[in-house]
Amino acid sequence: MAAEIQPRPQARKPCLLSKIEAFQEVVTAAAIIPKEDGVISVSEDRTIRVWLKRDSGQYWPSVYHTMPSSFSCMSFNPETRRLSVGMDTGSICVSTAVKSLRSFPPSLGRVAVVLFVLEMEWLLSTGQDRNFTWHCSESGQQLGTYRTAAWVSGLQFDVETRHAFVGDQSGQVTILKLEQDSCSLVTTFKGHTGNVTALCWDPGLRVLFSGSSDHSIIMWDIGGRKGTAIELQGHNDKVQGLCYASHTRQLISCSSDGSIVIWNMDVTRQETPEWLDSDSCQKCEQPFFWNFKQMWDSKKIGLRQHHCRKCGQAVCGKCSSKRSTIPLMGFEFEVRVCDSCHESITDEDRAPTATFHDSKHNIVYMHYEPTTGNLLTSGTDKVIKIWDMTPVVS
Repeated sequence: MAAEIQPRPQARKPCLLSKIEAFQEVVTAAAIIPKEDGVISVSEDRTIRVWLKRDSGQYWPSVYHTMPSSFSCMSFNPETRRLSVGMDTGSICVSTAVKSLRSFPPSLGRVAVVLFVLEMEWLLSTGQDRNFTWHCSESGQQLGTYRTAAWVSGLQFDVETRHAFVGDQSGQVTILKLEQDSCSLVTTFKGHTGNVTALCWDPGLRVLFSGSSDHSIIMWDIGGRKGTAIELQGHNDKVQGLCYASHTRQLISCSSDGSIVIWNMDVTRQETPEWLDSDSCQKCEQPFFWNFKQMWDSKKIGLRQHHCRKCGQAVCGKCSSKRSTIPLMGFEFEVRVCDSCHESITDEDRAPTATFHDSKHNIVYMHYEPTTGNLLTSGTDKVIKIWDMTPVVS
């Protein structure tokens, strides 16, 4: 019997399904409610709103609640309908159906990230006071705290190993092993030159994605235990959100300039090489401008140092005059390569592994709902947009 060939999903341009525009201020965070075809949002005007889709296709507010302080972040669990919100004042409020259940002791600074872990009945939170804290979500009791080196701006949690992934403003990611009332430092790693702005953990691949204000994304292979870190360069502005669609093996990223990038992760990617140190060009041996001895001996003017993005060698401008994309190394835009590497790159090597789309608003927050394949973005234009990200099958 012949084997059945399964069609492979192909990425397509995101299709705008709906817009929600009735906001007086910027929406800080929002989430899709899949079972009710709705959206829950918190905004800078201190309101929590639940929007339900009507027969007309438009979303109308069915619940409206005003809080005493502005919101800084939120976490929504669709299974329990539990909403956890962090306030600018440092307080955290947990509610169901927008009925306040519990307020947690405030931190000394604005709450940066809040995350509800249903399986552990834990509420994880971080603030500008640099304290990472976890509470019992039922009793409100503080279970433990950890002092971070910098203000935390990203947070993810793995239920199986009880590892918390903490990204901060210094560009560092810290892995903590959480217990009921204590934690231990597992490791730290740093690959960004800017602050970490988004984290995404996939428990299936055991891979952590981090986005940064330096416009880059790094894929950290946690489960492989080989220290592999793959860079993805496809944004021209700060990365605002990341989500991994495991069923299609695609990474979706958004940046503050409004771009949405869909990365094909079903390819074998390569690590970018370490940049090599040298006092002279590793191709023509011309001295660099700080190599005074060789400049004097050879009676030549020192040159500026560059690096080939493919081999990592230190080269001068004349020996690296070419540009090329290297998608399997994560370079979707043209980058500097040395002349010999440029000759070795084939048209097949230049085949893009990502697609780029314009949301037409400056994104401040994103949320992906895997059960529906829909993506939500909120922008500085005070508008929520809902996109159909379902790939076509060919």
